Amino acid sequence: MAGVFEVEVDGVEHDHGLEHHDQPNQFDVSKLSPEEKWRVEHARMHAKHKGHEAMHAEMVLILIVTLVVAQLILVQWKQRHPKSYNLVTLFQMWVVPLYFTTKLHWWRFLTTWFIFSVITAYISFRATRKPLACTTPRLVYKWFLLLYKISYATGIVGYSVVMFTLFGINLIFRIKPEDAMDFGVSLLFYGLYYGVLGRDFAEMCADFMASTVGYYSASGMPTKHLSDNICAVCGQPILVDVSEEGIIENTYRLSCNHVFHEFCIRGWCIVGKKQMCPYCKEKVDLKRMFSNPWERPHVMYGQLLDWLRYLVAWQPVIIGFVQGINYALGLE
Repeated sequence: MAGVFEVEVDGVEHDHGLEHHDQPNQFDVSKLSPEEKWRVEHARMHAKHKGHEAMHAEMVLILIVTLVVAQLILVQWKQRHPKSYNLVTLFQMWVVPLYFTTKLHWWRFLTTWFIFSVITAYISFRATRKPLACTTPRLVYKWFLLLYKISYATGIVGYSVVMFTLFGINLIFRIKPEDAMDFGVSLLFYGLYYGVLGRDFAEMCADFMASTVGYYSASGMPTKHLSDNICAVCGQPILVDVSEEGIIENTYRLSCNHVFHEFCIRGWCIVGKKQMCPYCKEKVDLKRMFSNPWERPHVMYGQLLDWLRYLVAWQPVIIGFVQGINYALGLE
């Protein structure tokens, strides 16, 4: 059914109501374009909230205070109880986007989320078994390193599409700006989300596997002696010398002179967020480890994912809490 509305723009009341059909400035909303409909709704919103400046200022103040207090609580929680904080954050990262995408019927995201969850659940199950199978550490690190590279590439492509759209390059290919922007933002979201989630799961698996192998423990005292030809991450022999070029992977020597498989130490340092030697806990010299300058952005990208974790996991919860306060105080 077609409908007409009454709005007030710039202090002038325009009658578009259903009870005043004899006035000349009536119009049928159903005949408007999407952009014109948005303008009508925007005008209605301004008319509805006119004169509520004091209420809006109070709502902004509540939002700022809540954000500051929540940030202080989260920082103290992370410092005092890091394990519980990381576990709850991981659960939030996994569930919060699922709720919103299910509500919005984003089936493509739900499909990728289901595939990621099934594979990661299997990998995590393998990583937490005791005794640990000899092939499990390399399988775990290969999966999370692959996921990390895919998310990194997806995020870069998404960011590039967004920038190209802002500069109008999409018009060369006759692509609408809104379509190009939606595509770029979607890719950027996929890359950042799965990058953060994959790193968190990888860190959890790294702790389980390293403590099970026995060359690394939370207390700092290894339960096994590390031989010169054994990788402290996976516990398997080193078959390729440091000076040799491997067919599948190379062998890395850290500044502490301990040697590791390439996939193992990359997974441990980059994916598992362990910036130290798995055996002696000496600080890893990443510049020496990654001589190729094109590999160093992966480390910076990992730090960016850590910064975005708060935005994805906790920001929706804090905003929901603020809305609850506003509702309790009768603020709209």
